[in-house]
Amino acid sequence: MSRPIIAILRGLRPSEAAATGQALIDAGIDKIEVPLNSPDPLESISIMAAEFGDRALIGAGTVLTTDQVDAVAMVGGRLIVSPNCDPDVISHTHQLGLESWPGIFTPTEAFAALKAGASGLKLFPGALAGPAGLSALRAVLPKGTLIYAVGGAGPENFDQWIKASADGFGIGSALFKPGMAISEIADLAARIVAAYDKAAG
Repeated sequence: MSRPIIAILRGLRPSEAAATGQALIDAGIDKIEVPLNSPDPLESISIMAAEFGDRALIGAGTVLTTDQVDAVAMVGGRLIVSPNCDPDVISHTHQLGLESWPGIFTPTEAFAALKAGASGLKLFPGALAGPAGLSALRAVLPKGTLIYAVGGAGPENFDQWIKASADGFGIGSALFKPGMAISEIADLAARIVAAYDKAAG
């Protein structure tokens, strides 16, 4: 069963990529982003795309330029996540047939992202908007718009966010920090999946 959770592996090293990806997929998390400000991110993405690309959506985070989109696509990445709303990056990603999840915070950014071809929206930073901010934003967005809460959303408050209409979540340091043992990542992933399943009910 696939869940609407994107694992954000900031700081992942290529040597950890295969084992980390396997642990996440085994736990039920099959959407994985490696932020481009990690060590050798394209190598990590390439390793995971080759190993798990047929059963997981692998790609990059902190994608800021169309050149970076091309670089991710070249190594097999199919997911492009950004902290910001850049219509050029979004439309280029869309044209390549990849998933585009730009960061938005305001209605203006949300509509610009959708117009450019975003697959879904990343409400970021989620902690600043809160579930109430999401509810207010949802009232004006087109029906069916997917919104993932990122930053300030996790197992402790999945239920509040889901009640406020969050479609999914991006989870970073609550799931992965550089140097963590694979067993610890597997344990955290299992707990996050269990918390999500309970909240989604």
